[in-house]
Amino acid sequence: MPASNMKDNNKQLYFILLLVALAVNFAGINLKFFTDDPALYASISKNLLYRKSFFELFTYNRDWLDKPHLPFWLVLASFKLFGVSEWAYRLPALLFFLVGLRYTWLFSKKFYGVETARFAVLIVAASQHVLMSNTDVRAEPYLLALIIGAIYHISRLGERFTTGQLMLAALTTACAMMTKGLFVIVAIYGALLGQMIFRRKFRELFRLKWVALVLLTLVFTLPELYALYIQFDLHPEKIVFGRTHVSGIRWFFWDSQFGRFASSGPITRTSSDVFFYAHTLLWAFAPWCLLFYYAVYRNLKDMFRGQKLNEYYALSGGLLLLLLFSISRFQLPFYTNAIFPLFAIITAPYCYKELGRIGTWARSIGLWAYIILLPAAVLAVQYFSGAQNTVYLIVDCAAFILLVIWIHYKARAIHLKGFCLACTAVLFANCYLETVFYKEMIAYKGQIKAAEYINRPAFAQYHVYVLSTENNIFQFYTHKPIDLVPLDSFNKFKPAEPSAFFANRWMTVALKQRHEDFKVIRAFENYPQETILPAFINKNTRSKVLDSVYLITK
Repeated sequence: MPASNMKDNNKQLYFILLLVALAVNFAGINLKFFTDDPALYASISKNLLYRKSFFELFTYNRDWLDKPHLPFWLVLASFKLFGVSEWAYRLPALLFFLVGLRYTWLFSKKFYGVETARFAVLIVAASQHVLMSNTDVRAEPYLLALIIGAIYHISRLGERFTTGQLMLAALTTACAMMTKGLFVIVAIYGALLGQMIFRRKFRELFRLKWVALVLLTLVFTLPELYALYIQFDLHPEKIVFGRTHVSGIRWFFWDSQFGRFASSGPITRTSSDVFFYAHTLLWAFAPWCLLFYYAVYRNLKDMFRGQKLNEYYALSGGLLLLLLFSISRFQLPFYTNAIFPLFAIITAPYCYKELGRIGTWARSIGLWAYIILLPAAVLAVQYFSGAQNTVYLIVDCAAFILLVIWIHYKARAIHLKGFCLACTAVLFANCYLETVFYKEMIAYKGQIKAAEYINRPAFAQYHVYVLSTENNIFQFYTHKPIDLVPLDSFNKFKPAEPSAFFANRWMTVALKQRHEDFKVIRAFENYPQETILPAFINKNTRSKVLDSVYLITK
């Protein structure tokens, strides 16, 4: 085949796969919440709207100090424009995800060329946990855009000073800090430090433009600092984390993330596994993880031999933050999503370059393992779960079979065919999750059913309470403000108006053990887990992992 025709085929493959990847990433935009954190963040943003507040965050009418403000402000704007809904909550995050793809393209193209940029963008768009996180939205889609954006503008600033690049580098860094805390500078400034050290440009680190970058970044974070100051530092009498005199500004600069990582802040964990991300990435960064490990090995090997890399930003920033996550006490799978663009940039050149016999063998094994396992997992889940959305399943299967056939004829090169089929496998798996299996799981979320029940006109005069702060799906879907009555205070609490209390199974058990009087208004079948247990997948054992949640009254 002539070279021009091969290039045209490659472009067609890229654009079609990118369109499919974007469609799958957006497919879950309107799904109901089935985990606690997104429902909590959506509820806090809803409270900002209803309380006509901008700077102070509340949940259950209590001060909340756990995350910086930027994502809540963005969701608040979306709620104001489009109304309160699941898709309005997810929309800002998905737009930032698109911005992250754009920055991945710009950075990769700048240092490696168009071919690498195409592969890098598809790697990000078709990574397992990115696809999951664009449905189960927390802060990671925002960070995915802001960290690679800050590094891109810093790389431009490192080559030539311009006011525009300085402003953009500072703004993206500040926004990343106002999304997740100070720890993001490990990736952003670590990328800059690595670039200067490995390029042996030590004096460059002491240029005034970097001082200006730090100072301007602090200026751009002033809205966050002001919000924390007026809600907490101005009110030392407030009880937060079980104590008074809690400084919001100290929390922002230390406790919000570094305090967690060191387990010295108000929220702690006592155990961690230094190899947690080594095995977590096998599924979170699927189907690219094995190829990523190989790419890191090859990069480090080349550096050890004295060979120059095209750039050191991605390797330095990505591995430094991965190391911080690995040694921290707080370890959650979605933390690494924020640096997947850096991982993709490291991995992309090894998706198509000549690798030699051993390298080509490793690449094939790394991709084909997922090409086989991901569709097989979908078929197994469908078989054991007996999910009822068979129309969507048939459409999903038909669409992706056609895509596989098209790839077979369009992708002539072995490496390109393997890459495209790996994209297809992970996109098929997540399309199935979003159109079939998540809906099956949502049907067993008792918090949603309880909220729909209490929203009925018969309960219009009722005041609604919860007995713990871990009922945020119920909080979001209930059409009225909800207060918290701690379980230990239930017996002493004397409501002045008709009231309903939402309670989990273990709460009702505790109330019965204390011989406290309450009446069950209604019980709702519930799957209490956020993780998808094998016993839940299997329809024959599902009942064993189900319990009930309750609306009760005194």
